[in-house]
Amino acid sequence: MGKSLETKKPGILSVFILLLLPFLGISQYTDVINSNRPGLSVSAYAVGKNVLQLEMGVGFEQSDHTLLNTQSNIFGSDISLRYGLLFEQLELNWEGTFQNEAKTFANTGAETSFAKFSRNRLGLKYLLYDRYKSPERNKPNLYSWRKNNLFQLRNLIPSVSLYGGATFNLLDNPNYMGDPTVMYRVMVATQSRLTPRFVLISNIAYDRITSGFPEMSYLISLSYAFRNPKWSTFVEHQGVQSDRYADVLLRGGVAHLLGEGLQVDVSMGASFKNTPSRIFVSGGFSYRFDFHQDPPAAIEDQEAGENGGPIKKNAMKKNKDGRKENKNKGSGAEDIDLGPSKKQLRKLKKEDKKKKKGKKDKENGVIEF
Repeated sequence: MGKSLETKKPGILSVFILLLLPFLGISQYTDVINSNRPGLSVSAYAVGKNVLQLEMGVGFEQSDHTLLNTQSNIFGSDISLRYGLLFEQLELNWEGTFQNEAKTFANTGAETSFAKFSRNRLGLKYLLYDRYKSPERNKPNLYSWRKNNLFQLRNLIPSVSLYGGATFNLLDNPNYMGDPTVMYRVMVATQSRLTPRFVLISNIAYDRITSGFPEMSYLISLSYAFRNPKWSTFVEHQGVQSDRYADVLLRGGVAHLLGEGLQVDVSMGASFKNTPSRIFVSGGFSYRFDFHQDPPAAIEDQEAGENGGPIKKNAMKKNKDGRKENKNKGSGAEDIDLGPSKKQLRKLKKEDKKKKKGKKDKENGVIEF
């Protein structure tokens, strides 16, 4: 196929690459952990090159099936390992959920228990389009506080990533009897920053493609950063459809940053049906092992002030205990851009006017002393 494409239609591949190039964004490494927990939705962004991130939780679920007349108590743990591979846009991700289920048959009083992997998959995620790749999109509007903080229709334009991988059927899972050991999975993940505090994420996935019961699912998640950005909350809607199992789920929770590389969370949720009815709670944490290093830039490619600019007065001042003063201590999640305040906006506006005036005087030959 590839050979005939080159010899018979040499222009098709070139046209495809040219069409794809505008969508190859460059994701931005952040100084603060960016976790997919506590929900199940997946961010469009990778963790960053040479960053290893562990996301883990434990939970309890009560599941009752009215038609089968069964009651189940399920204890489980879930884990996700994410690694920034080769370059900023690419992420390798393994996700696993191990559960121990105790089931009671109400009609007979019989009880049974078994252990299973309800989720075990490995895949690669690649950021195709970064909505905020251009620095111009990240600059605040110096003349309108409203445009910086309120929702606008263009904020719906998302960053987009593509996921490809496989789901594995292990330990003779009774819920997936007859499925092959390896089944393929694809997914599209989008992420939109509606306002500086609200972020909308959506996932559309096609799973277990090579099995007799392929599964379509979607996730829509809306998260909100509080005034103290160390705290955030979310609400998430999930739909699953296959010939074997279909459900609609709702979950919500809270996350808290304990440090730049550590986040803790708690969540709960329920289903909207009684075959089975499901109620579940979960708690967990995310921890980042940061081996990221920015590539060195040639001095001619660096802009003025990138090396810190002039040393400010009292920059080396120490506290009473002898340590250097850190003004950013306890500032929260630095990767959450809440935008400038009205006071900061006025200051930025004055600086911008001064800069434009100096540039205009320079063009007119006026020398400033």
